[in-house]
Amino acid sequence: MIKALVLLFTAAKFGKLLTVVGTMAISIVVYSFVFGWGYSVGFVLLILIHEMGHFVAARQKGLNVGVPTFIPFVGAWIALKDRPMNVETEAYVAFAGPLLGTVGALACYYLSRHYDSRLLLAVSYSGFFLNLFNLIPLSPFDGGRITAILSPRVWLVGAPVLIAIFLWRPSPMLIVMAVLAAPHIMKAFKFDAHAPENAAYYATKLETKMTYGFYYLALAGFLAVMSFDVHNMLEPN
Repeated sequence: MIKALVLLFTAAKFGKLLTVVGTMAISIVVYSFVFGWGYSVGFVLLILIHEMGHFVAARQKGLNVGVPTFIPFVGAWIALKDRPMNVETEAYVAFAGPLLGTVGALACYYLSRHYDSRLLLAVSYSGFFLNLFNLIPLSPFDGGRITAILSPRVWLVGAPVLIAIFLWRPSPMLIVMAVLAAPHIMKAFKFDAHAPENAAYYATKLETKMTYGFYYLALAGFLAVMSFDVHNMLEPN
């Protein structure tokens, strides 16, 4: 009986690893047809680092969470099997992704400067920009789940940002994100802070709100500067 349980546990662990490695491999192969192997490997690894930030943070908070799963040209996600008990926990898990993703992009940036590699520089740019994009203050982006600690009404600021990005760089993926964001925009319009369920979930100390607000703005500002600077470095002279 014990041996059977051990085998089942091992198979489950192997299945999770196969999900991560398999979906990563598929994404790398698909991306390589467009961007080449080198860039595709680096790009997918940076996405993995971002998702592992969420994964580790969720585990730290005692949440049951699935392993990262990748879909080409969509990105990756981890499935939270437990709903966060409060908005502070949700913000903590959300912030960990872009924070660790930024560390990964910085590592690529410094390696690119050390080895004078435009490939690594391009990979670092993708990391900086994608983590910045993910900080749009609108759920289901990480930025929306972070800024919800201030108030879900902040999502009303994120809606025109998403529209502006679509007008600047039209993309089918942005349409998908807009569809996913629509219910959250409606929630922001109708949000009642005094409703019992909201009062319980969103009750947070002012100091905590200010701390997350500062960290959010600091990370977004840093990523904006790095995205702009690295983009200029990649421009032909």
